Amino acid sequence: MIETLQNVFTVFGRVITILPLLLFVTLFMGKRAIGQLPVFDFIIILTLGSVTGADIADPNINHLPTAAAIIMIGILQRLVAKWKISNRKFGGWITFEPTVVIQDGKILNHNLKKVQYSIDNILLMLREKDVFDISEIKTAVVEANGALSVLKKPQKTTVTREDLNIANNTVSIAYPVIVDGQIYPNVLEKLLLDEAWLRQQLKNQGITHIEDIFFGSINEQHFLQISLKNESNIHVPPIHYRQS
Repeated sequence: MIETLQNVFTVFGRVITILPLLLFVTLFMGKRAIGQLPVFDFIIILTLGSVTGADIADPNINHLPTAAAIIMIGILQRLVAKWKISNRKFGGWITFEPTVVIQDGKILNHNLKKVQYSIDNILLMLREKDVFDISEIKTAVVEANGALSVLKKPQKTTVTREDLNIANNTVSIAYPVIVDGQIYPNVLEKLLLDEAWLRQQLKNQGITHIEDIFFGSINEQHFLQISLKNESNIHVPPIHYRQS
């Protein structure tokens, strides 16, 4: 019983001493380390959590080496952050490249595979940015920290009602109607359309095989946007992190 109480007080003492130290080191590391999480910073945060958690949970672990480890981790992160700023090539080695996943309203299937994102991931991230129609997008980029940056086409850029001198805005929502070669009949029914209409629209765009389509969406104005599994005539802007 006495030993248990001693362990409890030891853990309590470690909590009230290690958390202020962890706060100080995190503030020392800077806002970027907690506001954005590139790969290296993510590893640093995980390591700090593991070291701190083990120290708090196990009274048999020597407390001072844990404190020293936390300080050294913070210093290492700060040094690496400075190296990344002064040497972009080094920064590119320890993080992911930004990847263009949508260009001119077309989803780039091969780039989605590179970043291991599904079409559902991308659609969710677009909705979080108030984009419900892929045809509005000029370029969408998955950044090094996993976030999605979106550039709308000029004519789709958000404006106020005063700018247009109108009372109401037209909201554009596009519904997935083809995903990975599979047609969603319920979407066609909702829009009072049928598969014959869809196939005719695809034929007008020079598409004869549904299996070649990676993603297709249709809005309430019956505009059909198609992304093929192998888009060959898309000019992807050179957005890179590394310097050669």
